[in-house]
Amino acid sequence: MVGAQGPAGSRRRLGAELRRLRTRCGLNLDQVAAKAHCSTSKISRLETGKGSPKLLDVQRLMTIYGVTSDIESDMLLRLVRDSRGHGWWEPYTDGVTPERFVLDDSSKYTALEADAVSIRSFDVVALHGLLQTADYARAVVEALLPHRSPDEILQLVELRLKRQEALVDRDPPLNYFTVVDESMLCRLVGGPAVMAEQLRALQRVARWPNVSVQVLPFSAGMHRAHFGHFSIMEFDDGLAGDVVYVEGSAGDQYLESDADVTLYKNVLADAAERALSPGASLDLIGHYLHVSLRKAGS
Repeated sequence: MVGAQGPAGSRRRLGAELRRLRTRCGLNLDQVAAKAHCSTSKISRLETGKGSPKLLDVQRLMTIYGVTSDIESDMLLRLVRDSRGHGWWEPYTDGVTPERFVLDDSSKYTALEADAVSIRSFDVVALHGLLQTADYARAVVEALLPHRSPDEILQLVELRLKRQEALVDRDPPLNYFTVVDESMLCRLVGGPAVMAEQLRALQRVARWPNVSVQVLPFSAGMHRAHFGHFSIMEFDDGLAGDVVYVEGSAGDQYLESDADVTLYKNVLADAAERALSPGASLDLIGHYLHVSLRKAGS
């Protein structure tokens, strides 16, 4: 997997370009909708990168916005084509019914992650999918989806493992920073042997130059980050803003406003300040690894 390979990024970049062109013309959404003979919501969805854009719709907007440059026109049409492509993850989700906690209807999280250049997260219940071993991932998915068939569980585990290739096979590789709560290091997931394997893998990955892992210890007390897992996905195209993914029992949210993104970046930065250094975090991970090894051998 070299580079970002998902259509979601192209849709967001296309939407940002269409918004820029509309603003340049001094038009609001209602005025454009009237000229294009469509609903305002349709123009809004195109600008926010939701849904697959149709070539005729974009060509109509290009006429309204007075796009005459061949370079600009070719770029917009290329984004339309790329945004209608299939994501690499689709074979891993084929036949798997979407469900909260694991897979949304449009695989939106995976699509955004595929286009991100950096992921920053706070994890309080289970390790992020980018860090999970196969057995740990299987135990997590089985706990979340106890009624699913073994084949579906296997597909979702394979998807998580495939996502991890972005950390090593992209050019450049995905940058990943996480603050993990100490409770995750001692929570038994899949049994002592599975935990020992996972903690050993965590130690190894945490030493990679594009990965940083810090542990928020019990001694840090309660922190506002503890109220839910979240990931901040950052993009470098300069057209589409960063996105915060918040996971919760009431449903998953994708926050894109500057205020929301800034809030969660501040929350994570504060948690990182209270967390152990990367070196001290590795030492603590090593402590729990020895505990798991003792339990696995008993």
